[in-house]
Amino acid sequence: MISLKEVVATLPPQSGVYRFLDKTGTVIYVGKAKNIKKRVTQYFQSERNKDGKTRVMVTKIATIEHTVVGSEADALLLENNLIKELQPRYNILLKDDKSFPWICIKNEPFPRIFSTRQREKDGSQYFGPYTSGSLMHLFLDLIRHLFPLRNCTRLLTPQAIASQKYKVCLQYHLKRCKGPCTGLQAQEDYAEDIEAAGAILSGKSRQVASWINQKMQQASSELRFEAAQYYKKQLAMLEHYQSKSVIVNQSVTNVDVFSLEQEEMESFVNYIRVVEGAVVQSYNMELKLGIEERKEDQLYYAIREIGRLLGAPASEIVVPFIPGPDLPGSKFHIPQRGDKLRLLAMSQNNAKAFRMEKVRRLEQIDPDRSLNRLMQAVQHDLGMSGYPMHIECFDNSNIQGTDPVAACVVFKKGKPSKKDYRKFHIKTVRGPDDYASMQEVLMRRYSRLLHENAPLPQLIVVDGGKGQLGVAVKVLEDLGLTSTIAVVALAERLEEIYFPGDPVPLFIDKNSPTLRLLMQMRDEAHRFGITFHQNQRSKHLTDSRIRHIPGIGPVREAKLLRRFKTIKGIWTAPIEELAKEVGKAAAQRIKEVRVD
Repeated sequence: MISLKEVVATLPPQSGVYRFLDKTGTVIYVGKAKNIKKRVTQYFQSERNKDGKTRVMVTKIATIEHTVVGSEADALLLENNLIKELQPRYNILLKDDKSFPWICIKNEPFPRIFSTRQREKDGSQYFGPYTSGSLMHLFLDLIRHLFPLRNCTRLLTPQAIASQKYKVCLQYHLKRCKGPCTGLQAQEDYAEDIEAAGAILSGKSRQVASWINQKMQQASSELRFEAAQYYKKQLAMLEHYQSKSVIVNQSVTNVDVFSLEQEEMESFVNYIRVVEGAVVQSYNMELKLGIEERKEDQLYYAIREIGRLLGAPASEIVVPFIPGPDLPGSKFHIPQRGDKLRLLAMSQNNAKAFRMEKVRRLEQIDPDRSLNRLMQAVQHDLGMSGYPMHIECFDNSNIQGTDPVAACVVFKKGKPSKKDYRKFHIKTVRGPDDYASMQEVLMRRYSRLLHENAPLPQLIVVDGGKGQLGVAVKVLEDLGLTSTIAVVALAERLEEIYFPGDPVPLFIDKNSPTLRLLMQMRDEAHRFGITFHQNQRSKHLTDSRIRHIPGIGPVREAKLLRRFKTIKGIWTAPIEELAKEVGKAAAQRIKEVRVD
């Protein structure tokens, strides 16, 4: 039997698609490559297998198949088709857990128009799907007001109508139907209304308005004033609807807009269709990511899937980045300014809102899911052995070396635990020495926790760079805690993260939940420390100016501040006014001993 190593060695160096199969013969991953042999070889090199999901997949590979194609573009198309057909476990997949409603024009004599969640292959026309129920009902209400179409389920075959088996219903008497069931409306006349309704649902409302206007003018010229008034009302209703629709710009004709919002294991895509300058459709799609999925591949897959669901895309597709080769009959465009850029921003906002809606819904179902995802991210990014459910962050505060203090903020399960916050007066350090101050605070904090047998954090974050980190590591070594507590430093300049023994910092994506948590802790420690420092400095200034004057104690100080409001108010008050509060002798000493 040929070994996996021999299979890899015989792979061709051309462009194409490769497939990993497990021992049961099931395809578990489909990938594309400019050089199949070089790409597949990388999976079996140890430095390549850093991602846990990729490592697991590699252990399950039993054999490899491949298909050579003419170009990278062909490889991308073949990969997309195979993923859709085979749905491999480790590839990107569409998460379609919700059936959105469509508007259906039923393929039947005298077609009905109604909303449905089921698409049948019976020749009927479907418009949608509509992620917004209000938009769908706006269309349906408009059509029902414009055109008196039937809503009954009668089978209106020519034979049934000719046999006069039906009678007109209440809808006819309310003038909401012209009675095709009894032959009162010809099929040709009904078909005209259906065609106009389909045009509106396709976004071609201006064409319908022009058609109604022509019929109104014709009726008026033929002195059929009642019919002309009817068409005038239709035209007014259509114009009212157009004023409610999202008009972009009449110069923006027919474009499709796509945007992508990424998470760790899912991506969220928004699609907007613009016809004749108006947004006529918006659709959201969620993708479950496989291994090593590039954002370009994700967006390309989504565009093809949405095209399969909703019909061929427009000739111009507005995107935030080029996802791959142009689709047949379409070209990608990244706008730099103007209405198309505003359309792209609208789509991106919709994708973000869709992502937040999903996150909130999942948190309601599983409150611990968000916490587990956060802890998993921090554990992975910082290379920890377990979840850091208890994290402490330290910050020093002093101005020109005066009143040095430090603050410790505590986060438990990713949230501030304010009852566990601690503030420290620096006792052994003279002058502005941040390193010595950090050493004193850390030693006091953790020697006390050890003495009290209190719970220790899994992670310490210090505000600063390599110097502050070195101090923290030395304290943990002295206390024998290096194997118990992980420690990192967060530098403020570029938000880089320093690890013990590694001179090269780690730069994490600004949107990473790990970096957001560390920055939140650092900012909270800074706020807490600054507030404590300001309070201490204010007390120090008050003490030196008032309480050190002979004859002025805390009671007289409070009395003076109640009367004169501020220190400056005390110094500038007339001696007679001061004497009324504290006596002549004390008032005289205040004037003599004033310290600016």
